[in-house]
Amino acid sequence: MSFMIYDLVLLGLFLLAIGLFLYKKRSNLKKDGLLFLYRTSWGIKLINKVGKKYTKTLKILSYVSIVLGYLLMLGVIWLIYNIVEIYLLHPEVVSQIKVPPIMPLIPYIDKVVPFLPPFYFTYWIVILAIVAISHEFSHGIFAAHNQVRIKKTGFGFFPFFLPVFLAAFVELDEKKMVKKKNISQRAILSAGTFANVLTAILFLIVLFIFFILAFHSAGVVFDDFSYSVVPISSISMINGISVTNTTYAELATLAKNLSFNSIESAGVKYSGIKGFSSDKMQIALYDDAPAIKNNLTNAITEINNVKVTSLQKLGDEIARYKIGEKITIKTKSNGIIKEYAFKLVENPTKKGSPWIGIGFNQQKGSLVNRVFSALSSFKKPNIYYESSLGEFSWFIYYLLWWLILISVSVALVNMLPVGIFDGGRFFYLTILAITGSESKATKSFKWITRLFLAVLLALMIFWAYNIFF
Repeated sequence: MSFMIYDLVLLGLFLLAIGLFLYKKRSNLKKDGLLFLYRTSWGIKLINKVGKKYTKTLKILSYVSIVLGYLLMLGVIWLIYNIVEIYLLHPEVVSQIKVPPIMPLIPYIDKVVPFLPPFYFTYWIVILAIVAISHEFSHGIFAAHNQVRIKKTGFGFFPFFLPVFLAAFVELDEKKMVKKKNISQRAILSAGTFANVLTAILFLIVLFIFFILAFHSAGVVFDDFSYSVVPISSISMINGISVTNTTYAELATLAKNLSFNSIESAGVKYSGIKGFSSDKMQIALYDDAPAIKNNLTNAITEINNVKVTSLQKLGDEIARYKIGEKITIKTKSNGIIKEYAFKLVENPTKKGSPWIGIGFNQQKGSLVNRVFSALSSFKKPNIYYESSLGEFSWFIYYLLWWLILISVSVALVNMLPVGIFDGGRFFYLTILAITGSESKATKSFKWITRLFLAVLLALMIFWAYNIFF
């Protein structure tokens, strides 16, 4: 909370500074659509120097950049397909997440989307500078390499939302640009996303090294309790009351009015409902285990004062005790330590083995989970990590995490085959190179732009319908 105060103060100072800057430099501002552009000559000498000095390297990288551009275009199309599938076929997911398909990445977005890590204004401004400047300077370097004159560099301001949105730009001589070879134009257009991918790779390496040096395993994180799946019709007792031939409709009605503390099926006692099968014929019931009965939560760090740092250690430590023996478990979250004491019971699936009844979900099928897993691939699953540097380590970790995610996101979005993005012109030039017809290229460009805009509009309508109706 203390850092949040500093962050908000920084946000206020930044808005004040931007406001004063725009006022003093108002004579140099030019309105371009919704943006106010501030043109300068900053960095042009450096861009020209790099673009004209490393000609052989940049020639090779031009082909790499173009190939990567096509891969990113295919990647963003696949991503949109997955989003369409989620929003149109899984409304229950949309209603829970409550995130629109088109949403600007603004500071404190984690307050709206709880499953995201913290996203401070400090992160936003640092990441924006790195991602935008590297993207635009790369356009400029490849333009200089292909002898396209750079007229101006500068920043764009979008003043209608807070905080004021900034965008870097490199203004090229469009007349010279269109006279260049088709492949040279594609290299210049894809150069920005190429820089974003390089940025993501660089900081992924930095994140990996930082994590290895700064963090160590300090516990085991479980995200569920053990459960069993049984036929709904087999339920014989609910909260001590006998029932017969129970149906899904009856259970769903009872679930709205009752807290299921005890459920019996075929003579076996359970402690609550996890969910129903899609055919509504079966039900997942939480096992009557010590963990759920004692409301065990957070990361398990110790068992009888013995530190638990891995799943293997957790299993080995529990196996040391006998069924019916009492153990003390310590858990930790956000610096708060809790202590639980209970007796071990027999594992229903492994006779003679002691058991506490915790579960581990591996939800790799979700698009969001796959993204999170890719960015945290060096972290062992279900492990609780701590650092000797305290909260500062997590501040740096999430800064790097967001930088990588946003770099990849910008690379993907910019290769959308839509008019306002680099991918729009890139797509046009591709069709032109294949057909040799400007008419066909223009028609294809207009058609695919309208198609994607229609898809995005349809997504927004379906999202609004599922959230508000």
